Amino acid sequence: MNSEDNIHHYFVDEAGDLTFFDKKGKIIVAQPGISKFFMVGVAQVYQPDKVICELEELRKQLCSDPCFKDIPSMQPSAKKTAITFHAKDDHHDVRLEVFKLMQTFEVKIFVAIRCKKDLVAATKKTYEALNKKINPDDIYDDLVKRLFKDRLHKATSNHIVFARRGKTAREEALQQAINQAKNNFETKWKICSDSQTIVKPAYPSEFAGLQVIDYYLWALQRLYERQEDKYFTPLSKKYRMIMDLDDRRHKGYGEWYTDSNPLFLDKLKWYVS
Repeated sequence: MNSEDNIHHYFVDEAGDLTFFDKKGKIIVAQPGISKFFMVGVAQVYQPDKVICELEELRKQLCSDPCFKDIPSMQPSAKKTAITFHAKDDHHDVRLEVFKLMQTFEVKIFVAIRCKKDLVAATKKTYEALNKKINPDDIYDDLVKRLFKDRLHKATSNHIVFARRGKTAREEALQQAINQAKNNFETKWKICSDSQTIVKPAYPSEFAGLQVIDYYLWALQRLYERQEDKYFTPLSKKYRMIMDLDDRRHKGYGEWYTDSNPLFLDKLKWYVS
């Protein structure tokens, strides 16, 4: 058995924002430029070296294509597509080529979603009861723990790369969130795992796996925010679990979308409109 068989590679990013109020305390969720949902996603990438090589080769091809020579995001000075793929910044035609390639990678995608209007209600209750504001990092870390709670015992070593959030690495906090996820699982199931976990914050230009999760999150975000499924549908089989924690129509803990309960737009229309 190759030693790589016992190493799981995970890449973590977010979509949406955690902006709830303006400077005067007025709720601005879903206003222009402010998202309605916040998501944290994990891509488990089975051949990270292959992903690196093929994404880099595609980038070289597109940057040398005369059809794209006048596109601002393709210019090296822009420090966007010429350096790394980013779904929000990439030109539409570039994005389509990246999505085609993404479908060929062996990956599994796991996502946890919060509806911000529900988070606003929780924020108000916490403030009224404890005179304490909710820290956005706490929301992020909670979703990380949920995503990794039953994943870290499956390999002898887990390599987890987090996309940097702003200017801070938060490496210690992320390691604590991962350790808590592992401890919670072992306590629940009364097991002891000797698996090791390495946590590293990085930029997408440093790890191609971060570009993969960025694209998958962007496609899912378009489904939720714009009710647009043309990007999500071709990738849908790669999403192995989507935890919508605030869709409590059927269960108090939310709606879980998996192979046995696949997500498609009709299931969301009442909820995201």
